[in-house]
Amino acid sequence: MSKARVFRIQVIKPVLLKIGGANLAAEELLLGTAVQESLNFMYRSQVGGGPAKGYFQMEPATHDDIWDNFLKYRKGLAKDVISFLSSPNANKITELENNDKYAAAMARTHYMRVPAALPKAGDIKAQANYWKQYYNTPLGKGLPHEYIDKWGVVS
Repeated sequence: MSKARVFRIQVIKPVLLKIGGANLAAEELLLGTAVQESLNFMYRSQVGGGPAKGYFQMEPATHDDIWDNFLKYRKGLAKDVISFLSSPNANKITELENNDKYAAAMARTHYMRVPAALPKAGDIKAQANYWKQYYNTPLGKGLPHEYIDKWGVVS
């Protein structure tokens, strides 16, 4: 079984079931994000010494902003996200890098903040563009065609 399939079954699906928003579109978007950001599960730390952590390559500043400006006001969701920490006092940035379920919960929460609806399941081109616009950002180095190319390898 491929790393992507295992990750989808053992990490993404249980996280989505716990925090809400479990649907095929969210599942595909999270898998595509992890595959693209980590270069198909090769890197847990940003290449070149940058700040991004984990397979989702979330930066600590983004992580903290999600907690300070979104989860702080959504106690139920915050409780569900916290439930993925390896211990109550775990360092959340270390968890981003090494705890895939916590990182997936944070990535899904990041996408929850976006006012635009998720692209439909199966529309990988739209998912690639959505990832670029809302996760990698227009100033990020990633490109939608890279996302699509990597998706073709894991799907």
